[in-house]
Amino acid sequence: MKQYKAYFDANEKLWNAKTDIHIDSAFYDMPSFLDGATSLRKIELEELPDLKDKSLLHLQCHFGQDTLSLERLGARCTAIDLAPKAIEKAISIRDQLGMQSQFICCNVYDTDKHIKSTFDVVYTSYGTIIWLPDLNLWAKQVAQRLSKGGLFYMTEFHPVIFLFDWEKDKIAYNYFNTGEPIMEETQGTYADVDAPIQMKEYFWQHSISDILQSLMDNGMEITMFKEYDYSPYDIFDQCRRRAEQEYIFDHQGMSLPHTFTLKATKK
Repeated sequence: MKQYKAYFDANEKLWNAKTDIHIDSAFYDMPSFLDGATSLRKIELEELPDLKDKSLLHLQCHFGQDTLSLERLGARCTAIDLAPKAIEKAISIRDQLGMQSQFICCNVYDTDKHIKSTFDVVYTSYGTIIWLPDLNLWAKQVAQRLSKGGLFYMTEFHPVIFLFDWEKDKIAYNYFNTGEPIMEETQGTYADVDAPIQMKEYFWQHSISDILQSLMDNGMEITMFKEYDYSPYDIFDQCRRRAEQEYIFDHQGMSLPHTFTLKATKK
């Protein structure tokens, strides 16, 4: 992955900067979380199995709210993230709450260099795979860390949503991964559009077929795949609130896939 190092380094700096903004944002609502509220969305809460006493690996965990929410459901959690500041914050929040989750700072592609054990569940969610250039190598890491018969659960934004420039009302991005990163430099973050940061970010588009095939090619059996016509987060321009935790692009009355979930088991 040496050819991607400059992109990973830039994204690491970006997410370090975002962490400082996010930790105090209304979007992440730390006071409610510290008081016991879950950060998980209704989609995954309805689909996840009973996690009591299950070992769970959370990939790309940011500063750990979802990891600790999964621990509150009974899981024994280990989590990784690329950004050192995010991991520092996760450890601080964990200790403040007297919880047990383990947090490790590493690139998801280096998971096997830092973690040797296998898990009952591997989990990833919302806005993670766009930061990864090669899904086959990602799926290999997922499979290596799962026990035989273990569950991989993924909930993610649908690639169709990332095709559009909504302000200009046109398709502006490829559906398929061209191999080259997409570079953008925007003001603020999804959690605070007025935040005083403006940095370059590099990401890659992935088709649904690439996601599914990468898992199957690495010994996983897809047991569930669902698409949803809403986002559980209000993070995109031109969205309207339809119901609690349901935000939609209401473009000329057409229904679009906003998110998807999948379950896969290791053969």
